[in-house]
Amino acid sequence: MAPFGQTWPGLALSRETTTNPDQQADEFAQGFLAERPHTRLGLVAAATGAEALTAAGWTGPCNFDNDTAKFSAVVRDWEHRFGARVVAVGFSTLHLSVAAPPANEYEALLVAAEHFAFCPDNIWQGSRPYTLAAYAERITGAHHWDFWWD
Repeated sequence: MAPFGQTWPGLALSRETTTNPDQQADEFAQGFLAERPHTRLGLVAAATGAEALTAAGWTGPCNFDNDTAKFSAVVRDWEHRFGARVVAVGFSTLHLSVAAPPANEYEALLVAAEHFAFCPDNIWQGSRPYTLAAYAERITGAHHWDFWWD
């Protein structure tokens, strides 16, 4: 996990949003639905998308960890720090819009380390090369984060 190795680098700092997080989510949702026209709407009585994951009993990362509340807590933190919004969930997938993505290599490396702790499959089984640095490059400036657990 170069450049960090076995040492946890800490959380990435909050980014100030220049885009309205809810508007960003609406735009991402429109594109998401256009690419997947058979997607279905689900309504959950919850204050945020992060809380909806637990309230709905979502088990997407069950092959990695069965405690959905842990994942909800991380997503809730990302809602605050990056203007993230839950746009879609699937059997083993999670799709977030991001109003304030990392803007440079160092910020992206810290966010990539968080993503690795949250969903190692994104790095280990994602696009080549399978490195934290390559993943960080892919999420720099990206207004959506997609996760899947194998």
